[in-house]
Amino acid sequence: MGDSLAIRQQNFISPYNSGTFTPSSNHMTWKERIILFLLASINFTHILDFMVMMPLGNKLMPYFHITPQQFSIIVASYSISAFVSGLIGMFFVDRFDRKKVLLFGYTGFIIGTIFCGIAPTHYLLLGSRIVAGLFGGLIGAQVLSIVADTFPYERRGQAMGFLFTAFSVASIVGVPLSLFLADTFSWHAPFFFIGALGIIIIPSIARFMQPMTDHMLAEKEKPMQILRNILGSKLNLTAFALSATLMLGHFVIIPFLNPFMEFNVGFNEWQRQLVYMVGGTVTIFSAPMAGKLSDKYGKHKVFTIFALLSVIPIFLITNMPRIPYYYVLVVTGIWFLLSSGRNIPAQAIVSNVVPPHQRGSFQSFNSCITQAFTGLATLIAGVVVTKAPDGQLEHYPVVGFISMAVVILATFVAARIPKQA
Repeated sequence: MGDSLAIRQQNFISPYNSGTFTPSSNHMTWKERIILFLLASINFTHILDFMVMMPLGNKLMPYFHITPQQFSIIVASYSISAFVSGLIGMFFVDRFDRKKVLLFGYTGFIIGTIFCGIAPTHYLLLGSRIVAGLFGGLIGAQVLSIVADTFPYERRGQAMGFLFTAFSVASIVGVPLSLFLADTFSWHAPFFFIGALGIIIIPSIARFMQPMTDHMLAEKEKPMQILRNILGSKLNLTAFALSATLMLGHFVIIPFLNPFMEFNVGFNEWQRQLVYMVGGTVTIFSAPMAGKLSDKYGKHKVFTIFALLSVIPIFLITNMPRIPYYYVLVVTGIWFLLSSGRNIPAQAIVSNVVPPHQRGSFQSFNSCITQAFTGLATLIAGVVVTKAPDGQLEHYPVVGFISMAVVILATFVAARIPKQA
């Protein structure tokens, strides 16, 4: 069985290419484009559901008569339940057709999101967020696994670049549109909007995505064997370390970026929103380009260049004095560009360390790592940054130096992963 499995892995061809795929081709077939569009649409709704919760706080807290602490629990419940479902999912996702697992997870996520929109009490809203997180925790890992199974390593950067534009579209279109719906109608509207999109996407997945079963083993592995396969490999642990350092280096400066721009740099709400809109617009165009560059010149090389260059805007942002606004847009726009540019080849590198039959379990555990280190980054920022009597934030440059050090460390971690793992 081992010899046949090795041969199957070496000759793995995506079912979407119908046997016509040629590794040297840089052009996507129409079937591949449809699959990427559907996966990006899933990412869009998934990311938007998470991103829109925090700005809805000023409507949800007075509506439910809850404190900021109670609201923070509702927000955090999604990440916690997604972390738990990722741990559980690693033991079974590779036993099933990836299409079925994706449909299962995404359908449950959309149901949970719709229930968020009709929740009459904050306890039911909390329960709905937990349900959405439990199913949503399966989505990200399956999307990345499908991309890795569909696209060979030589073309995976381009596919990842297209996939990650969903984050940018969610930032500059999804969130403003959702908040407009909330202001025009009620806080229920953004959840119904996401649910309506999901109702369109689910049958599209069922119709246009073919079954993905080539990764399935004839002999089912026991849970402890799966755990040993995932955690017993130094290469896998190195890939997890790369994901951890990327999350820590990025999100340690995120929680206080908006307050820093307001209290220290002196920008109003519209100016702060424009920072994210400009950054998102830049990455819509730069993300596919970064993916193509990583395929052409090598994932490791492009990742290292983007990561090291991103240290410059990190320093400038976290040490920013009161300067003209257009300078800020240039600096933050470059930061968005470089941060996205380093993440795309990194995802391609991480996706290549395991064979297809372990990829779902690996990506599920990897999603748990990213959730955990995103939370850790927030905790570190909260400990380091303090508020002065005059309202300005203190020690924000310290988290900037932490971010810079961790990003540089990530380049050394990536170098320990072979270029053809």
